[in-house]
Amino acid sequence: MKRLSLALLGIGFTHLAFAANLSDIYHQAQNSDAAYASARAAYRAGVEKLPQGRAGLLPQASLNANVLNNDSHSSVFGDKNYTSNSAGITVTQPIYRKQNWERYEQAKLQVSVAGAQLANAAQDLILRTAQAYFDVLQSQDSISFVRAQKAAIGEQLAQARRNFEVGTATITDSNEAQARSDLASAQEIAALNDLQIKQRALQRIIGTPPPTLDTLGDKLHLTPPDPANMEEWIVHAEQNSPVLKAQRASYDIAQREVERNRAGHYPTLDAVASYSDNRNQNFGGFQVNTKNAVIGVEFNLPLYQGGLVSSQVREAVANQDKAREDLEDARRQVDLDTSQAYLGVTSGAAQVKALEQALRSSQTALDSTRLGLEVGVRTTVDVLNAQQQLYSAKRDLAAARYNYILSKLRLKAAAGILSETDLNEVDKSLLGSN
Repeated sequence: MKRLSLALLGIGFTHLAFAANLSDIYHQAQNSDAAYASARAAYRAGVEKLPQGRAGLLPQASLNANVLNNDSHSSVFGDKNYTSNSAGITVTQPIYRKQNWERYEQAKLQVSVAGAQLANAAQDLILRTAQAYFDVLQSQDSISFVRAQKAAIGEQLAQARRNFEVGTATITDSNEAQARSDLASAQEIAALNDLQIKQRALQRIIGTPPPTLDTLGDKLHLTPPDPANMEEWIVHAEQNSPVLKAQRASYDIAQREVERNRAGHYPTLDAVASYSDNRNQNFGGFQVNTKNAVIGVEFNLPLYQGGLVSSQVREAVANQDKAREDLEDARRQVDLDTSQAYLGVTSGAAQVKALEQALRSSQTALDSTRLGLEVGVRTTVDVLNAQQQLYSAKRDLAAARYNYILSKLRLKAAAGILSETDLNEVDKSLLGSN
């Protein structure tokens, strides 16, 4: 809570010894994020589909037993009251059951779906953690910038009042500076509120109030995507995207479902064996003990089931068509996501460079305007506008740098290759990680 308070006061922007980097926050998220924990549980449930599907190919055994009190009345054999009991065991081994085999093949595909969905959830956790991490840093930057701007406006306000008192400036300059100061105060309140919201969003992922975070250094190494070709990234994404892997497996499952339902028309063949021991059974007025052992094969051919199987086949075919279209839609979405992420990296790097130049130009313009104010060719309003432009450039540059890093992570996620190693690379750009 002390670290949180420091951040809210704007003091925690400088790197401290106990600050956490992106990898540290990600490790907390792995252990605490509810959405990722849900995905892991779903995966554990998904892998159980395989033994369930395999069970249809293995022997099935059942044991039955009973003890019965019999009270019978007969005009021939008279009244009898006796206790009978029996026990038996039956074993069935499927020899040919097309439906069971297709269900087993589906189970293997369902495990693949579960694995792909878990991989996608892991990548999503990385992206959500990074987004929340940099959202907090950006909010901290906003507070830092608005406070610096507020301090600069305060200096201009004090100077405008002095100039008005000695008669070298009008009251308009003081009023303009006061208005800008009031606006900066409102912006500071909004920025502090936004920081608390962003910290809460990060807390939702890691389960505890976030500590002080490592901030981005002044120098950010801008590198183009490797390979520097969008089409190669799209091809790689179509091959490795966990979303597409899950969708392909789902389509294969739908194909198997068609065959499984068609197998409702096919014969079945089972090997069966049973043994029973019956005691005190009543046959013609006599209590008889019998033991019976049976072994053989059973053949069953369904002839007519009221059109049920044919309807189920048509339903499965329609679902197969749906799965095919879902797969195509997912492929197009992955292509789009990959293209957007690739362009986000390339244009993001260019934007960072442009904003760095804009920041230098804004600083030069402010210095010139201040000099002009001193010699009487510029007004206080001109200085305030130049200051506003400078801090806007700083804010835009900070946001562009964060977006550039996130675009690189999104590109690798779209291609299905995002991992914790990529977070370690990001950490190298954070203060305190070098």
